Amino acid sequence: MRRRTVIGLSVAAIGILVAGVGAFAVAQGHGREAMMRRMAIAMVDGALDEAQASPEQRTAIRAACDRVFAAVQDHRRDRQARLDGMLTLFEGDRLDDGLRAFRGQIETEHGKIADAVSAALVEAHGILSPTQRKVVADYVRSHRPMHP
Repeated sequence: MRRRTVIGLSVAAIGILVAGVGAFAVAQGHGREAMMRRMAIAMVDGALDEAQASPEQRTAIRAACDRVFAAVQDHRRDRQARLDGMLTLFEGDRLDDGLRAFRGQIETEHGKIADAVSAALVEAHGILSPTQRKVVADYVRSHRPMHP
């Protein structure tokens, strides 16, 4: 084979490999999100098991968790648009004004997530009895992930 053909085939093979790895990474991102959701729900369910929560309490608390997950997913859904916007700002002549507005937008989105988490905590606090809240707090303290 000619050297040019070998190089062309090598570049094509590398391109296909990179595209495959990219597609795999995208698919894994969704899998990771689903795994994290399952882990969070397992933690909540374990705490509610310890607290001997009633089915009604469980349903209400799971609904609050679902609202938190929805807020996070809404934020993640716009991730590519935020990145594109940031890159457009970076390429432009003036970064200052656009960057301030961009940061304000991100802080607003993070505020929505914080509001959803706060609302879920307030709701769970109102649903559980003081004894159950203590059991849940003790459960969370004893089952924290061990990160260095």
